[in-house]
Amino acid sequence: MMKSVSEITKEIVAREGGFVNDPDDPGGATNYGVTIHTMRRLGLDLDRDGDVDVQDVRRLSRAQAEDIFVKHYFHHPCIDQLPIKLQASVFDMHVNAGANAVKILQRLLREMGHELSVDGVIGPQTAAAAEIAVRDAPDHIADAYGIARRNYYFRLADRRRASRKYARTRAGGKGGWIKRAEEFITPRYHMSDAQFRERTATWA
Repeated sequence: MMKSVSEITKEIVAREGGFVNDPDDPGGATNYGVTIHTMRRLGLDLDRDGDVDVQDVRRLSRAQAEDIFVKHYFHHPCIDQLPIKLQASVFDMHVNAGANAVKILQRLLREMGHELSVDGVIGPQTAAAAEIAVRDAPDHIADAYGIARRNYYFRLADRRRASRKYARTRAGGKGGWIKRAEEFITPRYHMSDAQFRERTATWA
């Protein structure tokens, strides 16, 4: 039985956690996964002091975060136009990485032979190509997207040393980014501890 958008949203909020203001995170201050940049874009001056700052991020409620995600990260980017099999993972990734979530899907679809632009926008071409991909590979498309998403995180950490703590724990195990991607990948395609150590061996 497929999960509802509300159920998926609650899981995303739980996964994101509460207030964080990590200087290594380009997203800045975040609460329940909603960044200060998103709140400024939406004009969410919750303390009514004339600006949107860290104090407004702290005031954001779980219910407000869920509402933002459904409206601005699911319906607005047209993730609801994608096949059900892809919606949860693309939605979760859109909360985490914005339009890059759609670009990952578009690159995957291009690799599968579909002609479409990699522009981070879900239009008729992307939606149609995704439908065909699900029809042709119903048991594999979600895993393929999840693996592409996991690879995206690895590439980010390869390029940016400060991001490695999100992909690998201090003890050397899988970090939050990798675990998050693998929540949407069938267990048989999860990386073993040895494979993960080999993939991250060059990181300092």
